[in-house]
Amino acid sequence: MDARQEIEKYIKDNILFGDGEKMAEDVSFQESGILDSVGFLELITFVEARFGIQITDHELVPENFDTLRKVSRFVEQKVNAGVSA
Repeated sequence: MDARQEIEKYIKDNILFGDGEKMAEDVSFQESGILDSVGFLELITFVEARFGIQITDHELVPENFDTLRKVSRFVEQKVNAGVSA
């Protein structure tokens, strides 16, 4: 399972409680209401723990965390760069 699949599964199972049909790869988490502030914190905690990366405050921007595609790309870049906790 790649990063995108794992992140998608986490969101569907733990935040949307199985109702992930409305979650497409480029749907804004914020605009669609998929994630609220607590949901974002949960996602960040999951990503850091699961992929062994540390996310800094300046990386917590919509360009990195607003869609499934953006989060997946950001995580893969962090992992591939070897930036670990």
